[in-house]
Amino acid sequence: MQLDASSVSETSWLHPSEWDILVLSTVIKVLLFPAYRSTDFEVHRNWLAITHSLPISQWYYDTSSQWTLDYPPFFAYFEKILSIPASVIDPRIVDLNNLNYDSWSIILFQRTTVIITELVLGAALLKFIRGAVDQPTQRIISASLFLHPGFLIIDHIHFQYNGFMFGILLWSILMARNGNKLASGILFAVLLNFKHIYMYLAPAYFIYLLRSFCLWPSGQIEIKNFLALANAVIAIFIASLAPFALMGQIHQLMSRLFPFTRGLNHAYWAPNAWALITAADRVLLKYAKSTGQNFHINMAGVSSTSRGLVGDTVFAVLPNIKPLHTFTITIALQSIVLIKLWFHPTYKSFLTALTLCGYSSYLFGWHVHEKAVLLILVPLSLLAAERHAYFRTFVIATVAGVFSLFPLLFTPAESVIEVIYSIVWFALLYIPLSKRVYEFPKSLSYVILDVLEKLYLGGFIFLQIFVASFPVYASWNSRRKIEEPGNLNTSDSSAMEFLPLMVTSVYCAIGMVWGFMRLIFIYLNEDTTYQGQLSTIQ
Repeated sequence: MQLDASSVSETSWLHPSEWDILVLSTVIKVLLFPAYRSTDFEVHRNWLAITHSLPISQWYYDTSSQWTLDYPPFFAYFEKILSIPASVIDPRIVDLNNLNYDSWSIILFQRTTVIITELVLGAALLKFIRGAVDQPTQRIISASLFLHPGFLIIDHIHFQYNGFMFGILLWSILMARNGNKLASGILFAVLLNFKHIYMYLAPAYFIYLLRSFCLWPSGQIEIKNFLALANAVIAIFIASLAPFALMGQIHQLMSRLFPFTRGLNHAYWAPNAWALITAADRVLLKYAKSTGQNFHINMAGVSSTSRGLVGDTVFAVLPNIKPLHTFTITIALQSIVLIKLWFHPTYKSFLTALTLCGYSSYLFGWHVHEKAVLLILVPLSLLAAERHAYFRTFVIATVAGVFSLFPLLFTPAESVIEVIYSIVWFALLYIPLSKRVYEFPKSLSYVILDVLEKLYLGGFIFLQIFVASFPVYASWNSRRKIEEPGNLNTSDSSAMEFLPLMVTSVYCAIGMVWGFMRLIFIYLNEDTTYQGQLSTIQ
């Protein structure tokens, strides 16, 4: 990822090294066309069928498949547009009754649409380079984001359209950097109507735009700007929701977007604070059973390791966590950050607060998916080269966050690909960036902290060995027990199947929590008037 540092003029389209990255990434993604596909692949095929075959009045009511439409209207309109060429290429793609269709026509079509729509991300990253003070460094960061393992794993193997939507987010952030705050707010409003998970970032946008665009420094309202932003955002939501409001379907739409019956944890625990709490509850339960300690044990929680897909997560020893608890903690942590943003509404302060809002929601939110880690890793990448403290935080969060995505791919070939690709990507990013931001340790405490963090990062090597070898051990142990005369009990082996996921989640959660603590400490204790080397407007 060490690229040619020569300057590229605004009139140039692509630097030769940028062409190389585009061609390389496209080749890799095309070679992955036959790779493993998750159920999300069928989810999106079914959404093509729903939006093509049914009138808009039935989009959010259809239950012909378990993969019902549960994204906001702009994404439904997006699927409707994609369904037009899909129906021409192969009419069976948009057949509502043709469930689990997996011919090469649908594979080629859907995989290709991910690559094409991801160019929205690529275009935004190029604009970041063109307007940066330190273009060589920004070129490294932009290249790393376009080639990010998170996008490769989630979009191009597992299957989703995150690259496209994060492209919209980065265009919005770019507009904020360039001082076009009205456009920034408009693009974020559009993004919210594509995927509502970006609500995690909304508080930072609200405070930043209100304080820096709608109010004078004296605190008086700037009527013209306020009305321009308010009217634009309202118009976007009207364009998105009006058809469903006119049909009286807002309640049905909201029930699809916010299914509150889901539990605290997803089926695979996202590596957040609740993963640590849930693991602690499992350990305490095991301890109580083995020692006979007189704990008050909730029997409903004994068999509830994680029922995040359909029910609630019930603890056996610790008090149960309710949605109100997660909401209160998240808002409290975000408020600490937003107070500083209010008094220091610079671009860099906004970008850091934006990252921390996503971080807080990820660590303490209700039913967080592991894929939501991109809400942290993408904006944090833009801060990586500001100075060494940010870079170290970026390294810890990135390694833990990317590793936490590995369980999404459980087939042998794809598991090897994701590990090798991530290692190469990280090495090509770490080596040039670390040279640019290195700072000599200022005290013994800094040296000790650096050693401890490196030991933690080194632990991922052993974690990967454990995860890769455990199925072999479990299979051997299961066969051994079956061959034992009179031993028909295999419950212990089946109960241990979840162990690699739990260990991965807990170990990654330690890094994610530490990364959050580092970042919020840095933000609250630094002078936000610092002129970042990558930003043209602070």
